[in-house]
Amino acid sequence: MTKTTNQQTEPAPAHVAIIMDGNGRWAKQRGLNRSAGHVEGVNTVRRITEAASKAGVKYLTLYAFSTENWNRPAEEVDALMHLIVLAIERETPDLIRNNVRLTMIGDFERMPREAYDRLKQCMADTGHCTGLVLCLALSYSSRWEITEACRRIAEAAARGDIDPEAITPETISGNLTTAAMPDPDLLIRTGGDMRVSNFLLWQIAYAEIYVTPVFWPDFTEEMFMKAINEYKSRERRFGLTSEQITNQ
Repeated sequence: MTKTTNQQTEPAPAHVAIIMDGNGRWAKQRGLNRSAGHVEGVNTVRRITEAASKAGVKYLTLYAFSTENWNRPAEEVDALMHLIVLAIERETPDLIRNNVRLTMIGDFERMPREAYDRLKQCMADTGHCTGLVLCLALSYSSRWEITEACRRIAEAAARGDIDPEAITPETISGNLTTAAMPDPDLLIRTGGDMRVSNFLLWQIAYAEIYVTPVFWPDFTEEMFMKAINEYKSRERRFGLTSEQITNQ
């Protein structure tokens, strides 16, 4: 159900999460190597980061590399990891100029140490920025993340630091990799697939979902704003009725 709104005055979502899908298919349609799609996808990251900042989004989380992606052909994995590091290093000066702070979530134990160290340096270089927070989900899996959170909570309970009866949803949220960020308000998926692919499963419980068939390399600033405006037109009830929302 939708509500009538003035989309110009409605606030932008504080946190937008994006499943950037379709790089490989974009390249295949053009008779190119899959890596060409990833290269073009990096240009889209730059455009959408700028668009999100202009739109007033506070947090932008991009699903860059899943733990399942480690199972892809080694040549593609190596090329993609190399591309991610080079792209972030290249973009860091622009991130700083635009007051964008870089952060990452994921299972970094599986990443090549050099790649991780270089990305950590980029995060340190942008650490003073106070604008948009750009979060890269690298070597990330929501099931891995939730499992790790449960393990930490169980260890705390075994030490007597926490009473199992006192564990709440907030306890779990506080032990996730996204503890410093609000939950996503809007989840965008490019490429047309109707699934969330093990991405922020706990955090997107009440996120609005927007799916477009457009492949990530072709996703434009105008398309991003269309998703934002679609979000603004929706009624977010969080389990309440429309009447309850109206009377708040």
